[in-house]
Amino acid sequence: MFSAPVMAQEAAASATLPSASASTAENAASQGGLEDIIVTARKRQESVQDVPVAVTAISPVTIRQQDITSIEKIAARTPNFTVGRASNGSGAQLTMRGIGSSSTSIGIEQSVATVVDGVYYGQGRVINEGFFDLGRIEILKGPQALFFGKNATAGVISITTADPGKEAEYYGRIGYEFRSQQVVGEFVASNPLTDTLGIRVALRASKMYDGYFKNVAEPFDYPTIDVATGRTGSLVANPAARNQPGEKELLGRVTLKWEPTDRLTATVKASGSYNKTNNSSWNYVAFNCPGGVSQLTGYACGDRFVTHQNKIPEVISQATPYGKDDGSLYNRYKSWAVTGNIAYTLPDVTITSVTNYQWNNNRWACACDFQSSTGANWATENSTWHAFSSELRALTTFDGPFNVMVGGLYQKTKRDFDQYIILSGLEDSTAAPADRYLATRKTSFTDGETLALFGQATWKIVDTLELAGGVRYTHETKGSYFTQPYNNVAVTSIFRPQNSADGLGVITANQTFNNWSPEATLTWKPTRDLLVYAAYKTAYKSGGFSNGGVNSALSPDPLGDLTFEPERASGFEGGIKSTLMDNQLRLNLNVYSYKYRDLQVDFFNSPIFAFQTLTADARTKGAEFEFEFAPRSLDGFSVHGSINYNRARYTNFPLAPCYAGQRPGEGCNLALNAATNNFTRQNLNGAPLSVAPEWTGTLGANYDAEIGNGLKFGMSADARYSDSYIASGFGNPDSRQGSYVNLDASVRFGASDDKWQIALIGKNLTNRFYVTGVVDGPSTGSGTGTPAGIHADQLGFATLPRTVVLQVSTRF
Repeated sequence: MFSAPVMAQEAAASATLPSASASTAENAASQGGLEDIIVTARKRQESVQDVPVAVTAISPVTIRQQDITSIEKIAARTPNFTVGRASNGSGAQLTMRGIGSSSTSIGIEQSVATVVDGVYYGQGRVINEGFFDLGRIEILKGPQALFFGKNATAGVISITTADPGKEAEYYGRIGYEFRSQQVVGEFVASNPLTDTLGIRVALRASKMYDGYFKNVAEPFDYPTIDVATGRTGSLVANPAARNQPGEKELLGRVTLKWEPTDRLTATVKASGSYNKTNNSSWNYVAFNCPGGVSQLTGYACGDRFVTHQNKIPEVISQATPYGKDDGSLYNRYKSWAVTGNIAYTLPDVTITSVTNYQWNNNRWACACDFQSSTGANWATENSTWHAFSSELRALTTFDGPFNVMVGGLYQKTKRDFDQYIILSGLEDSTAAPADRYLATRKTSFTDGETLALFGQATWKIVDTLELAGGVRYTHETKGSYFTQPYNNVAVTSIFRPQNSADGLGVITANQTFNNWSPEATLTWKPTRDLLVYAAYKTAYKSGGFSNGGVNSALSPDPLGDLTFEPERASGFEGGIKSTLMDNQLRLNLNVYSYKYRDLQVDFFNSPIFAFQTLTADARTKGAEFEFEFAPRSLDGFSVHGSINYNRARYTNFPLAPCYAGQRPGEGCNLALNAATNNFTRQNLNGAPLSVAPEWTGTLGANYDAEIGNGLKFGMSADARYSDSYIASGFGNPDSRQGSYVNLDASVRFGASDDKWQIALIGKNLTNRFYVTGVVDGPSTGSGTGTPAGIHADQLGFATLPRTVVLQVSTRF
């Protein structure tokens, strides 16, 4: 029943304090007991035990000890939060408390928002960013509209990077992961340039010489046909890289921090990221097939870290935009960002501003049936995202009972999208060279603009009782364009041409959304160590446009296929936070119930060959309990854990799509198609949402001790349990993921003053295979809505197998 443990032994430094690694709390000798933990869940510095929000905080010490350097690694240790890495579409499915966003559409922003140094990063491709040299991570559960804006209907992952400190600091680390044969190097230099100006430079680079997954595909002959001449031929599709993902990564960040007075703090952060893998769908595994073998290839299906994918035939790849000369599959992500933070403190008012520009570009070549066969479907894609945002906020700190926070946000965004699809051996020798081997290509863009105003008033009714109420108003516009400028004549009955006679070959959409998201919180703090709170919250997630969809020639309403409405949440949350036994024991309990209207659910409508974003209503309700115990009698030791119950169900999805191959006796018995004599819909009212286990929990312990001669030793172990769950958003029982336990552990040995350290860090030591998202295998399954239906192969987004990293670090 309960929210995830804080599991931090050091006070986290805020973005306006010295760097976390140089913080007073971290360098102080512990006397046992719990350390205070500072969070900014309400955009102000507060103890985690004083904030009326369900929040998990991870300190910089824990981040380093457990090598938490990505959104996926955060999820792997957090109950009720999962990340499914996808090859195309948005690139990820982030799910919290059973609420997440399908990965199929690049136009859908995540229900779980990622915020870095106060800036919103809503694209699923944020999982390709590497996060290191951090000051703090906060996981906020439930709607967070007031302080973190739109698109936070399920929660927020707030990441704060480290700042320069008052003293010089130099840090280096090299690591080696044995399974993937990955070498990782990090270097951080932080130094004051003057009494008021400091600089911090952080670099990270890594390279894999092996991989986590094995590709066991074999070469096959790929037949082609030239529709212009009728000539047939055959090309060879060789296996893709055997060891996947073969990742290469280079990350960098430069931070300048200026503090001319004790009232003014200004920071500028410039960062860049480069990430490349040898396959965009390297973690797609056919883990459950109706007959035990793939319907496309005949390979055995199963819960193993094995894939079956082939390169694009070389002559086709060389002609296709963004294809490699040798036909290799890949994913290449590049990004850069500049963020400016200013905080100015007057006697009773603090004014802050955050301004950011971010850019990223993602390219890939994909074996997009994810199980290469003679009828293979390959594609390449190039997509670019730009965003500028500026937020200004003022917070009063009067001695009286009333205080206010007011602010505004402006954001300007642009997405450009191009995709090139190779299908069924089609060729057209009369087409332009770049189109010769394409079935179709797409081009699309969306320009967005957002203006938001928000405010909160707090009233301290008496010293122990406070009422806070606020609202965010959001006005948003999006202008979008989509067309398929080339279609092979053999598929114009499926893909609507740009010059279609019905005038629907070019789709434009001008969307406007307006939303008010109010919330109110009542907080009672009868003693220093006890907090009781109750809150009513609402949230809003943007509607939009599916840039990567399909303009199907069989669809009467392509505009309706490509556009979708906003998602909204409302409900109640309450809890108790307590610190007991002379600051040795922390016990927290949280309960919640939220309704979701127009939950965005992606679906591929195979009869008309169209991607559609449908909407459904849902409810999540549950309870979360966490504890942490750090006895003074055993300095350096702590134990922590949580138990969580979450029930996430559709409440109104009466005409949901059937999953591929679903039979009438299995519920696919609505909306009979008279032309084909099959049913197409099912009633999912009361059915569970995808990736929504009812029970999750954690249990872990940490111990650090001086062992004499200027040396210290430490070890930690953390287990995470998940109940079984359906990974499909449409109730497919074949997608069920069984219950599992994930175990992480580490040991470390080094100097008492941290001048050097050797650490061994293991993750998923049980080597448990589990999936955090799923798709029906393309071109598998048949007879949907008929008694002869055959279920599709289930392709899961598998998480990492057992990994063990040896790290050596030094400070000087």
